Amino acid sequence: MTPSQARMLPVLALLVTMLLWSSSFIAMKVAVMELDPMLVMFGRMTAASLCFACCWRSLRRVTYRKGDWKPLLFMSLCEPCAYFVFEAYALRYTSASQAGMVVSTMPLFVAMAAFIFLRERLSRQVWAGFAVALCGVVWLTLAGEATEHASNPLLGNILECLAMASATGYVVTAKRLSSHYPPLFITAVQAFTGMVFFMPLAFRPGTALPETIPLLPALAVVYLGVAISLVAYGFYNYGVSKMPAGQASAFINLIPVLTLLMGQVFLDEVFTPQQYVAAALVLAGVVLSQTGSASDSGQQDTGRQNTV
Repeated sequence: MTPSQARMLPVLALLVTMLLWSSSFIAMKVAVMELDPMLVMFGRMTAASLCFACCWRSLRRVTYRKGDWKPLLFMSLCEPCAYFVFEAYALRYTSASQAGMVVSTMPLFVAMAAFIFLRERLSRQVWAGFAVALCGVVWLTLAGEATEHASNPLLGNILECLAMASATGYVVTAKRLSSHYPPLFITAVQAFTGMVFFMPLAFRPGTALPETIPLLPALAVVYLGVAISLVAYGFYNYGVSKMPAGQASAFINLIPVLTLLMGQVFLDEVFTPQQYVAAALVLAGVVLSQTGSASDSGQQDTGRQNTV
């Protein structure tokens, strides 16, 4: 293998990761259109847990610190529990494309949390980027029209914003825990906690259980649990091990763009002209904030690395 080919491998790995993470919105949308959102999440967490059970020998080598069950539990309650409750229902009311745009503001939410709870200083450029992106999300939402794929975009995008707030609590906690625990362990804890959390919700009274298992939604659930939680995780960690974290985190900006394209190709989702401008405003705000503070990229990198 030539040196140039060796340099390209981590780039290709990160590109594949971005494709997989972007496709998760499409798969989730396909699943919740026919299955109860909590049933979808229980299936996803169960599939992920089975994958991590195969890595049990590696997980047993982790040294547990006394008292860490509290931050580990809080982290898991934030994500996947609260995060996916909000996101699963959000995708019932908004399109995958709009949800992907809202998710692109994740590093801004983390920056605000770091400012409030960790007293990290933020530059004026970061504040400006946050304001621009927030205006873009509001415009994107208000310009949305009720369609087959977005019956109530206002409600759906508000729920997706609440999912981002939940994910922020997870990222800040996981950032502290990652100094002692490897990403594989943190992700496995999330998967097992999520499976236990979503089990009673999936089979609660009144849940519409399907008489027959629809093939496409079922495959989407398995895809979310295996391809997203295991394969994307492996590719991402290989990529970041071969290049600086800040450089690797820049690839995450591809997610909203890829989600938008996939939503149009696979779900026939369509943006209005105003929404295209609003989406560009969201991306501009994110890019502006990241160029203003290198620390934001590191926070964003930590969050995506451990997510299930």
